[in-house]
Amino acid sequence: MSRSLWITGLLASTMLLAGCSGAGPAENPSTGTVGSPAERTSAAATPVPTETPTSTPVEEPLTGFVVAVDPGHNGGNAAHPAEVTAPVPDGRGGTKACNTTGTASATDYPEHAFNWEVAAAVREHLEDLGAEVVLSREDDEGVGPCVDERGQFAGDAGADVLVSIHANGTEDTSAAGFHMIVVEDSPHAGVDEPSRTLAEDMVEAFGAADLAPNPAYGDDGIVARTDIAGLNHAKVPAMLVECGEMRNPDEAALMESAAGRERYAAAIVAGVQEFLED
Repeated sequence: MSRSLWITGLLASTMLLAGCSGAGPAENPSTGTVGSPAERTSAAATPVPTETPTSTPVEEPLTGFVVAVDPGHNGGNAAHPAEVTAPVPDGRGGTKACNTTGTASATDYPEHAFNWEVAAAVREHLEDLGAEVVLSREDDEGVGPCVDERGQFAGDAGADVLVSIHANGTEDTSAAGFHMIVVEDSPHAGVDEPSRTLAEDMVEAFGAADLAPNPAYGDDGIVARTDIAGLNHAKVPAMLVECGEMRNPDEAALMESAAGRERYAAAIVAGVQEFLED
């Protein structure tokens, strides 16, 4: 409220309250009322100026950032083997299969569904924080896209970062924990170091969510590889998140639950936010 409006409101309030105090106008002896009829009408009709409090909107912390999210695999891949096994550029002069079907839990909960549902929650939370989110696929019913497109779409969209969401399928059912994959010696300049930083932020976020790394992938839970075509094609900081082991009964149960998927999604969002705000 401006100082002039505040003063006007204060004066008007004082005038209205004066009739209730001993310091008000003298009573009219003939009518027992205060002031003339005109004065009483004027006073009664005088509104007390009010102003609705306003607050300055708080800008969401990730406003202006674009995040590319790649839910690994796709629901229609298994029904289209010729398409998903077709060779595509691997980003290093060779070729690789377009895509795969992914893994599944012992109860046949498929990785592609887990990836999609976690990605949908990640998108919602990032958008709540002000980020623009682009996905590599529109639903969990199609085929592909191929691994080269999954890396390229982030740069094409002008994204600041790319996160590919997966779950691992180690045959040993005792294997447990997450790990992060980054590119080793990227074909694109300026990608290796920030990708490693992104992975470190993600490891920290997963730890804060009480999720443990898989000790098979080193002390820090981060692996650098040259054979992940999506990462080879990425021209922006990028990483692949293996959220956990789908063939481990305990981790599979967590992934199959809505609360568990939300836990993974929240950890991914926290990792991305930490990286972008650094």
